[in-house]
Amino acid sequence: MIQEHEPEATRRHTGGAESSRASRGWWDGNADEYQSEHGSFLGDDRFVWGPEGLDEAEARLLGPADSLRGADVLEIGAGAAQCSRWLLAQGARPVALDLSHRQLQHALRIGAGFPLVEADAGALPFSDGSFDLACSAYGAVPFVADPVRVFREVRRVLRPGGRWVFSVTHPVRWAFPDEPGPEGLSVSASYFDRTPYVEQDAEGRAVYVEHHRTIGDRVRDVVAAGFRLTDLVEPEWPAWNSQEWGGWSPLRGNLIPGTAIFVCERSGTSPLDGGT
Repeated sequence: MIQEHEPEATRRHTGGAESSRASRGWWDGNADEYQSEHGSFLGDDRFVWGPEGLDEAEARLLGPADSLRGADVLEIGAGAAQCSRWLLAQGARPVALDLSHRQLQHALRIGAGFPLVEADAGALPFSDGSFDLACSAYGAVPFVADPVRVFREVRRVLRPGGRWVFSVTHPVRWAFPDEPGPEGLSVSASYFDRTPYVEQDAEGRAVYVEHHRTIGDRVRDVVAAGFRLTDLVEPEWPAWNSQEWGGWSPLRGNLIPGTAIFVCERSGTSPLDGGT
């Protein structure tokens, strides 16, 4: 019997094309398992910012409830579009974008009364100023080699004053093993090592990639793309949440942050607009 090669985990540099190719292949190949394992937690029409379970219905990071009615909203890295479905129920006009064809098939399976778009976050297929809001709950940003390129694309498709809110693994977690138990509580690597985490096949081709940025890096990336950072939210682990999700767990969540949510605003003009 031929043994299937287990991907090798390593830390090495990888560029944009390799990262994008790995992400598309990994999410296409693992979408079924992901939705089966986490679908009940995410719900069909719930907007959850991360494994802690912070719900947009309570957090209101996108703005007051009445501001969503009639708003054009782009969800990036939408997966099965649970967040977009929640936005639709609030009266918004969402568009759900994802790199993975299989993830979007799950969005169709659940049901979508809004556009689904298969595209790369670094090359958004929309006209300038198409949206009032953009959001991403753990989608795209952790997996791209050039986040500033993505942020500039988001800024381009937002209208002046538009809000861009995205969540990622909290950067401090990169210094700890990705384990939910006590073994995940001791620092094992340098927080300042930006070398990407890569899983590669027997030929050395990346099949999964995550890129590390420090908190300072993320702030500078937001500013470099022409946004103003208005809030940085670090959700605390709630008492009701007993679920483990990969390296996230009640044990770790009560001691170290697991998610960082960046709330950004597009200013009216900047040098990026070419003086217009």
